[in-house]
Amino acid sequence: MDTDHALKCFALTISNNIAHIQLIRPEHLNSMIPEFWQELPSLVRELDARGDIRVIVISSTGKHFSAGMDLSVFTNMASTFTGEPARRAEAMRRSVLALQDSFNSLEEVRMPVLVAIHGGAIGGAVDMVSAADCRYCTQDTFFTIKETQIGMTADVGTLQRLPHLIPQGLIRELAYTGRNWSAQEALAQGFVNQVFDDQDTMIDAVMKIAQGIAANSPMAVAGCKEMINYTRDHSVPDSLNYMATWQAGMFQMPDVMEAMTAQKERRMPSYEELHPDTGVMGSQKNEG
Repeated sequence: MDTDHALKCFALTISNNIAHIQLIRPEHLNSMIPEFWQELPSLVRELDARGDIRVIVISSTGKHFSAGMDLSVFTNMASTFTGEPARRAEAMRRSVLALQDSFNSLEEVRMPVLVAIHGGAIGGAVDMVSAADCRYCTQDTFFTIKETQIGMTADVGTLQRLPHLIPQGLIRELAYTGRNWSAQEALAQGFVNQVFDDQDTMIDAVMKIAQGIAANSPMAVAGCKEMINYTRDHSVPDSLNYMATWQAGMFQMPDVMEAMTAQKERRMPSYEELHPDTGVMGSQKNEG
């Protein structure tokens, strides 16, 4: 995929409508340096804008998935704690919102985002994986809301998303103590979909799941993601009303007929790609 500059924190491969994003700073435990927070949202939104990407898979390299926020980010923030208090606070608020936007992008893109986790997912990494559609991990994985233990409150999505994913009592315990949360406990509480013996087995399995998603109508899958995200934050009546309005415009027959015909002919269906976002990408679509 063409980019305006080389990525420092990520590697990207694209095959069969699936984009595989890998964190590639294993020697630094894939900590989230300033470039991370810019590259991730730019990358996933560019993939979304293409129109031909149907699933994003995120994995990592090295011993741990990610050690979370790099110390350089805290150092940069600390240097801004000067000047008139109100203006300093307003600037801090904008900085936090910008960090939050990096992970918001995982929810906002049209396609599902699957995360394959191994080793430690610490601090900001919990914020990150909480924003994904589905999570998978290895036996050695552990999760830690580390921020509490370093004197701050997690502020990039963990405390807002986890209460929708696991029981209230558990999220409070994890946040208040900062203790490690094992793969088996995460599986038992429904935070992760599956636990695998090793990373290679996990990646193979997650890619097969991604292939199953990519084989379906991208319009139908995008609609599922939109509706599930919406109903999380709204009442059932409001969500049903939104569903009816969505269907009034989005429910068309070509994909339905193709699915039925393919089933009858015992072949895989072939669906038209979603339209690229020309407002973001212009008239040319980047090639993977």
